[in-house]
Amino acid sequence: MTNQKRIAVLQSSYIPWKGYFDIIHDVDAFIFYDDVQFTYQDWRSRNRVIANGSPVWLTVPTGSDIKRLINEVKLPNKSWQRKHWSTIRHAYTKSPFFHELSPRLEELFLERQWDSLSEMNQHMTQVIARDLLGIKTEFLDSRAFSAEGSKLDRLINLLQKAGATHYLSGPAARSYIDPDRFAAAGIELEYKDYSGYPTYKQYSNSFEHAVSILDLLFNAGPDAPHYIWGWRSSGVSAGGQET
Repeated sequence: MTNQKRIAVLQSSYIPWKGYFDIIHDVDAFIFYDDVQFTYQDWRSRNRVIANGSPVWLTVPTGSDIKRLINEVKLPNKSWQRKHWSTIRHAYTKSPFFHELSPRLEELFLERQWDSLSEMNQHMTQVIARDLLGIKTEFLDSRAFSAEGSKLDRLINLLQKAGATHYLSGPAARSYIDPDRFAAAGIELEYKDYSGYPTYKQYSNSFEHAVSILDLLFNAGPDAPHYIWGWRSSGVSAGGQET
């Protein structure tokens, strides 16, 4: 029997939300798909944190040129890095685990100047996944596979070259994915379910799930994995109530 290999393929995002790390945790290999079209003012270059009880945007300046691939986006202006960390620090300095975790995260913003959006996103995601969440998933870059074709053909070709037996897709892809194409390629198609995440003590006026993973890390610390994937096997229902 051939060994199964579950793979997810997503564009890199700026300090992503917890669902991004949930899908990483669920697969054997995670492929950053950054040799595709860059989308302006999207999760690729911005995310939200909770400050003074409400979500606040942190946006990486990338310029207005949309005729670029994600891995072609350069970051000539470095001043944003210190500004973003200052916002994060002021937002979470009173959170229970800020001082414990901030040194590892601060260095990502202040000890290195980022020239490439893709390189920065991928590096930050891997540091958070491995060092702070204990995820063992293998990280890969789509450029290493020289996938051929366009759109769905290219994705399937990428998965075939990476040796996928199962593809875990985000739920939004249902609108354009053709399951028969995956079946014909011998790849089992699955969809990630982002529903039911339990709440945690968030310093907000009303609880917000769609914020950067930093919010969960600073507020839950070592218990963060429980609120991403651990709750599914520990008897916690949607809304965070014990069952």
